[in-house]
Amino acid sequence: MQDSLNIKDLYVSVEGKKVVRGIDLTVNPGEVHAIMGPNGSGKSSLALALMGHPAYKVDGKATLGETNLLSLKPNERAKAGLFLTFQNSVAVSGVTLGQLIWAVADQKIDIRDFYKRLEKQAKTLGLKEDILERFVNEGFSGGEKKKAEILMLLNLNPKFVIFDEIDSGLDVESLQKVIKVIKQLVKKSTGIILITHNQKILKQIKPNFVHILKEGRIIRSGKNYA
Repeated sequence: MQDSLNIKDLYVSVEGKKVVRGIDLTVNPGEVHAIMGPNGSGKSSLALALMGHPAYKVDGKATLGETNLLSLKPNERAKAGLFLTFQNSVAVSGVTLGQLIWAVADQKIDIRDFYKRLEKQAKTLGLKEDILERFVNEGFSGGEKKKAEILMLLNLNPKFVIFDEIDSGLDVESLQKVIKVIKQLVKKSTGIILITHNQKILKQIKPNFVHILKEGRIIRSGKNYA
């Protein structure tokens, strides 16, 4: 049986303020869990805390299979199989997008074959040819930042992905390409947490569960969004 992502009685604080209050959530492989709620309800704080952002103090449990995520550094959580797309991606000077993806991806194939695959994937996502030679997120448009994260995701093959407002900065055509990727991930049994305000996305992806977050708590959950 494949590993599940289990969150139990999770509390998150930042600067002494509780922003997530006792969340219980289990995401199984191939499931899509949508998290909705007003701004400030704790959605992004939950995502960042699960990924190990140092500004957040976390109490409770979060495991991926038998692995205690809360005991791991952010890079170790990524190696364990957890991936987060950010609302606001940080620029990295001096490192090209291609170099970064090569550094973190499986390097068992020849680097020339790797770059050919990467170029093909970038083209499919609608990214320009020079994107791989540009410093990470420097001068990227909002849409380029989102699609660059998807490009990295495709080369890491994580077990679980947290999409935080993935539609932000994307035009209609680009969003459709991202939705197609999400559907492909689900077919590969990748577990998905989808944080969004956009109900149109949910009508296309059709999550297994929708959770409403308010003041750091899940106040309502439902199955089979239609």
